[in-house]
Amino acid sequence: MSVTDIKTFGELKKRGYKSKLINNELRENLINFLNENKNPFEGIIGFEDSVIPDLQTAILSRHDILFLGLRGQAKTKIARLMINLLDEYIPAIDGSELNEDPFNPLSVTAKEIIKNEGDNTGIKWIHRSERYTEKLATPDVSVADLIGDVDPIKAAALKLPYSDERVIHFGLIPRSHRGIFVINELPDLQARIQVALFNILQESDIQIRGFKVRLPLDIQFIFTANPEDYTNRGSIVTPLKDRIDSQILTHYPRSLEISKKITKQEANISQDQKEKINSEEFILDLVEQIAFEARASEYIDSKSGVSARLTISSYENLMSTAERRRIINKEKETHLRVSDIYGVIPSITGKIELVYEGEQEGPAKVAQILIGKALRSSFIKYFPAPDSFKSKSSQTSIDKKTDQTIRTQSPFQPIVDWFKKGNKIDLMINLPDKLYKETLHSIPCLEETVKKFHPNLNGNSRLLLMEFLLFGLSEYSLLSRSKIEDGIQFKDMLSSMFTMPQDEDIEDEEDSSSFKY
Repeated sequence: MSVTDIKTFGELKKRGYKSKLINNELRENLINFLNENKNPFEGIIGFEDSVIPDLQTAILSRHDILFLGLRGQAKTKIARLMINLLDEYIPAIDGSELNEDPFNPLSVTAKEIIKNEGDNTGIKWIHRSERYTEKLATPDVSVADLIGDVDPIKAAALKLPYSDERVIHFGLIPRSHRGIFVINELPDLQARIQVALFNILQESDIQIRGFKVRLPLDIQFIFTANPEDYTNRGSIVTPLKDRIDSQILTHYPRSLEISKKITKQEANISQDQKEKINSEEFILDLVEQIAFEARASEYIDSKSGVSARLTISSYENLMSTAERRRIINKEKETHLRVSDIYGVIPSITGKIELVYEGEQEGPAKVAQILIGKALRSSFIKYFPAPDSFKSKSSQTSIDKKTDQTIRTQSPFQPIVDWFKKGNKIDLMINLPDKLYKETLHSIPCLEETVKKFHPNLNGNSRLLLMEFLLFGLSEYSLLSRSKIEDGIQFKDMLSSMFTMPQDEDIEDEEDSSSFKY
């Protein structure tokens, strides 16, 4: 017989059911998870040695919790996973407004039910998923929303005076009795609303207007806040902060690999895209590098942060850019290209807060600058840095054994020399795979240079690095890279400096200012 088959209070007592406070319930279930080496916070990546241990300590201490961190640091996701630490089902008085424990009724209504029906009192079972309540704090949230108020319609219908507890319309917090209640962006609550939470956190009871109502609520409170909110939009009043037992600091991914795992897990990539678009880890690394560059950029407000949602949205746009090209060209499948990275610009511009210098440049231009810096940072992981050679033609060194001067030519010089002869390459965004391959192979020494440093790569992987080599050389000012209609043009750096663009070309150059330094 399942526990949920119990339908009356008398049956519940015969089964020896013992009620638990929610803090003890969370604590006991966490201990069971730890003893069995299981993780109740599946899907939270990068916090294994920082946030999660602090959270587990707070739960073991039966604390209310404040997650403090910049946007996009999984604060709300962690809070939602807390339901994994709740019992699967708990019993409540059937007909009770606040999901009250039959062993400990709070409201007048529940007490009357127990008094009148005794052991025949009906029992309902509440699943753990129903014991989670979340509220986004906004300036218009009122005390009535959170705690409750007198309902004149109920008073008239029941013919009761306003002083009777039964005319109270309870807010979200009392209705979260025996559950988890989350307030996101706590500083956005007006100070007077925050003050109303004092008694709930300290004495676990509520007060509605001037009525003598004491309801010892049993609630696990979780709050989230952004440190920047303290100065920009509002603040957490000091006495309220003092009543929140544990404050846990979150952070952004500390490595490219962790960030990439989060992006892959959270991105909404269709099965069709997975099957028909070949992705390379190198391109995904490039997307993650954009976020790391953004967090260090002088154009972006570091206090506001750069959300993990930037890379998630960018990855989705990257795949969709390649998918759009595949559909237009009526190809069965395609692969990601370096030039597809410019399809992620709309994912960047709406997710960065610019400082004054960034506002002067504009969000689109800053996004392109970030892409350029990401390309430059990633380049040296696959090829030697071009500026490590003393000149574009050779590098001079001394052989210690013979004392002879050795001149080592830059491996990129043949490519640069080919462009110096007046050659140029146009990589169109919607170029079919066949023409894309032919275009890259038309550049002498490009494939040989890639093979020199990555002899084991072939096929699409080699093509991708061939394209990347062009982008990298332009970032190191060995080639010129500029935006043309529906594509990217590569040519000699010196010739482009002496070429006077037409009026419409000037506008394009300004729009793509990060294409060359």
